[in-house]
Amino acid sequence: MTETQNLAGSFSPAMFAEHLAAVAHLPAWWLDRKRAAYASFAALPLPKRTDEAWRFATLAGIQLDGYTLPPPVATAALGHLAIGVAKAGKFVFANNRLTASEAISPELSRQGVIFETLENALLKHGDLVKSHLLAHPPRQGSEKFSALHTAFLHDGAFVYLPRGVEVADPLVVFHYAHGHGAAVFPHTLVIAEQNAKATVVDFFRSADAGTHFACGQNDLYASHGAQLTYLAAQTWSPTTLAFQSNSTVARRDARVLSLNLHLGGRQSRHESHSQLQAPGAHTEMLALTVADGAQEFDQRTLQIHQAPHTSSNLLYKNALLGRAKTIFSGLIVVDPDAQKTDAYQSNRNLMLSDDAEANSLPGLEIQANDVRCSHGATSSRIDPEQEFYLQSRGITKPDADELLTFGFFEEVLSKLASPALHDVFHGLIRTKFKIVPPAP
Repeated sequence: MTETQNLAGSFSPAMFAEHLAAVAHLPAWWLDRKRAAYASFAALPLPKRTDEAWRFATLAGIQLDGYTLPPPVATAALGHLAIGVAKAGKFVFANNRLTASEAISPELSRQGVIFETLENALLKHGDLVKSHLLAHPPRQGSEKFSALHTAFLHDGAFVYLPRGVEVADPLVVFHYAHGHGAAVFPHTLVIAEQNAKATVVDFFRSADAGTHFACGQNDLYASHGAQLTYLAAQTWSPTTLAFQSNSTVARRDARVLSLNLHLGGRQSRHESHSQLQAPGAHTEMLALTVADGAQEFDQRTLQIHQAPHTSSNLLYKNALLGRAKTIFSGLIVVDPDAQKTDAYQSNRNLMLSDDAEANSLPGLEIQANDVRCSHGATSSRIDPEQEFYLQSRGITKPDADELLTFGFFEEVLSKLASPALHDVFHGLIRTKFKIVPPAP
């Protein structure tokens, strides 16, 4: 076996050639980018113990063998798709292909809103896609997996919000993996023009209990005065290896709130990169994680302030059970010209087991002298007096821990303006608590 094959695992040149043939009808510039990305992927090494960007990660679990490009799957095989929320539009992707959709209203179409598959957008709105799709290279350690995503990206969701348009109900996208060994590459691209407003929700799911490989990314662009809310809930199967990278750009007076809920997967790495490029820009970066059994969740964040009078707030909360492990590594960067920056970063861990492990590495890199920046990390156990109080009233210990965990999480969930979406996320977390597996 050659060194290139070792570095590529199942994602061999033959598999890439098969994928390239399937998307040969797409624009030449995109195919050229895919070829360059595959060459980078095949040449880049897998993470090593000496890589600071992978500190504390269990690298032995990151293997690229045993995966395939899965065949299409019928919508009926995906199970229940309803989430009980009014939607402005919906896409359902399974095994990298669109399987079902609900179009946006004629009124939104008349206002210029575009809710398309990424494949169609590449053909119909090539210049717009080219300007924003994967426009910002990764900076947090997953260059190899970002290149893999670009090389094998088949389809995804494209959202375009014209100037001044507000979409009241959320645009919802489901991304499914189905079949043992299935490799999926979900992507969502959102472009919000000046003073536009919308909510976009991604659901990442396994349609069966098979072992899957998920390598996703998204691009969020908020122009001047835009208000963008992005929510994501990840419930991959318990044996899935998952990578996800989020890139956010906020321009003058834009406000972007992102909330990522992490529940599934055997080993999951999530990177979030936020750039505040003009005065008045603000980003809110939120995450909730329930880690149980022997799960590992690796979270890396980067808040880059590139202009004066910008602000960002990051709050990541983890609840750990069993022998689970979490890693948080966050960095606030303030460029020399970014005076009057106001940035905050906090990682809080609730330890529900003596065997769980939480690692926190918050950091600052400040090159301006008139800023207000702070960071912190805490790991604590449930207050025994609170637990005793609930148990003394007939509540079992598991139910008491669940109630106290929701109290811990509510600080983040309360930031959701939509009560219906609050309930959806609350319900997903409850489901995780009801099926806590024993630690191996």
